[in-house]
Amino acid sequence: MEIPLAFYQSLRLDDNKSRSRDSSYSNPNVFNFPRFSGYDFSLRRRRWKNPFAKITCSSLVQGLKPKPKLKPEPIREIDQGPKDPVLHDTQISKSAVAICSQIEKLVLCNRLREAFELFEVLEIQGSLRIGISTYDALVEACIRLKSIRCVKRVHGYMLSNGFEPEQFMMNRILMMHVKCRMIIDARRLFDEMPERNLFSYNSIISGFVNFGNYLEAFQLFKMMWEELSDSETHTFAVMLRASAGLGSIEVGKQLHVCALKLGVVDNTFVSCGLIDMYSKCGDVEDARCVFDDMPEKTTVAWNNIIAGYALHGYSEEALRLLYDMRDSSTSLDQFTLSILIRISTRLAKVELTKQAHARLIRSGFESEIVANTALVDFYSKWGRVDTARYVFDKLPRKNIISWNALMGGYANHGRGADAVNLFEKMLAANVGPNHVTFLAVLSACAYSGLSERGWEIFLSMSEVHGIKPRAMHYACMIEILGRDGLLDEAIAFIRRAPLKPTVNMWAALLNACRMHGNLELGRVVAEKLYGMEPEKLGNYVVMYNVYNSMGKTAEAAGVLDTLESKGLRMMPACTWVEVGDQTHSFLSGYKCDFYNEAVKRQIYHKVDELMKEISEYGYSVAEDKNLLSDVDVNEEQGVVRYHSEKLAIAYGLVNTPEWNPLQITQNHRICKECHKVVEFISLITGREIVVRDASRFHHFKEGKCSCGGYW
Repeated sequence: MEIPLAFYQSLRLDDNKSRSRDSSYSNPNVFNFPRFSGYDFSLRRRRWKNPFAKITCSSLVQGLKPKPKLKPEPIREIDQGPKDPVLHDTQISKSAVAICSQIEKLVLCNRLREAFELFEVLEIQGSLRIGISTYDALVEACIRLKSIRCVKRVHGYMLSNGFEPEQFMMNRILMMHVKCRMIIDARRLFDEMPERNLFSYNSIISGFVNFGNYLEAFQLFKMMWEELSDSETHTFAVMLRASAGLGSIEVGKQLHVCALKLGVVDNTFVSCGLIDMYSKCGDVEDARCVFDDMPEKTTVAWNNIIAGYALHGYSEEALRLLYDMRDSSTSLDQFTLSILIRISTRLAKVELTKQAHARLIRSGFESEIVANTALVDFYSKWGRVDTARYVFDKLPRKNIISWNALMGGYANHGRGADAVNLFEKMLAANVGPNHVTFLAVLSACAYSGLSERGWEIFLSMSEVHGIKPRAMHYACMIEILGRDGLLDEAIAFIRRAPLKPTVNMWAALLNACRMHGNLELGRVVAEKLYGMEPEKLGNYVVMYNVYNSMGKTAEAAGVLDTLESKGLRMMPACTWVEVGDQTHSFLSGYKCDFYNEAVKRQIYHKVDELMKEISEYGYSVAEDKNLLSDVDVNEEQGVVRYHSEKLAIAYGLVNTPEWNPLQITQNHRICKECHKVVEFISLITGREIVVRDASRFHHFKEGKCSCGGYW
């Protein structure tokens, strides 16, 4: 079948396009419509690879030429005078509608920056009235970006165009200011609102609570109660958080009563808020009552009650609750694991922390900042600072707490150079240091003897970073001066300090007097400490050691008489070592009554064996006249050979593999004789031994200690 060309020439382009695809054809050379080129068209549902090869034109066969087309005449511009302003405004209005529609689509697709770039077109044109949906999209973009500049642009455009929002939109604008932390402007908008509802009050109250202005939040809550005589569960949850921030349990109990009267106390958010409030205000028993009365215990509720027990030192009970939470099939989140790690830090349970670390990885929380920062803190505090650095380096994003935790770990373990390098790396990463940062790095300089670098950092606090040094920073500098033996300079530094000397400052100087044997200055400093902390045992013990080491037996006896007259009693020295998942404790002397006779013989035999072996390496028993902190004087004189740290180390060496470092914890400052013994033991056994005493960490390795002989 042949289709004549005249059939196509007689069709208009619109008619041709409107026909069915099965019966439409197009010649790109004639119609200049290239989008159909290369397509296979069908006729009567038959498909050909090249349909145009099957078509022949009868006109061409007959040698006829196609009808010539008329050339269009050029369009002449006719001067019609000024354009119709109505038509011009209509064109602008259509353009504005298109822009508004595009802005809403961009916000919906979370392309917020592009939306504000397009909004700039509306700002340039000015005086264009846009719809409420577009304003709502722009408000949402501001909330997501948390950009104060964008808030000012959007709100300014609303005011300049005379936009009069209804209550819904007013609440959205109010929330925009609150979310972007423009709390003063938010309060002004709130006061100017002609009508306010619960959403209005909830937004402004939440803003003040988040800012820590709890009193203003309570005033607004009272105003809401008087104006609306109503409240929501969300409002109660926020106000309970404000009560916890104020530490006011009385106000919290009044809120509890209001929640009971309104029948919202069984709400999950209110119950969790009550548990948190009672816990932070110190009433753990009432918090437990609220928790026990909950019909359904959520993960947040478990976290709050466990954190409450841990906060007030009930670590064992907190750990039991954690096991109950696990047995109840409640899911553990990253906050649960971070609480578990903090409890393990307090209880010195390394194995439990390793399990929590493994659970973090299995649960996909290896990049979560809260729990992993807790891990960095734990490993730093318990002698595994290299593991802490590994966890720290794996964090994709780090906050100031993460940096401070690792820096403090380096400081405690005497790795001052590493702490200073980390401090410089933090500054290079544009992370602003705070008071805790400077305390960590200055402590590292003091513990490691980096005097010059310590003074540079101390001076940079106020000169470069604008942070006024506190008493704890001055105490670090006094320790730096004391370590260098500059005691006169240290006392002059205290007198020139722009603040009243604190206990820590005098204690650092007293310790320097003890290490350098300066009796006269030590007596003056001790008198200062006696007046400031008359009940603190450690001050008397340090002074006793100063007198005893100088051979002043009469003065030393006078210190003991003072202790007796004040009713202060020295507690027995105790040392703990963790073997597996069990913690074993030891007292000095022959007081290992916790173990059977076979284990006791094994422990004492190992101590005798170690003492004999280190004697062959050059160790000699020196007469140590220093009294251990919190140790009875008769005990110290009679059982020097079997001090508690020696027994703990012996037990650890017998019951742990050779490649495992020993972790020792004790409630007193390690004495000079035991410090020397542990150095030799680390040399002959090749074991790393980490001792955490009452002053700091001692990392013994290959016969050397991280403290450098100053503690």
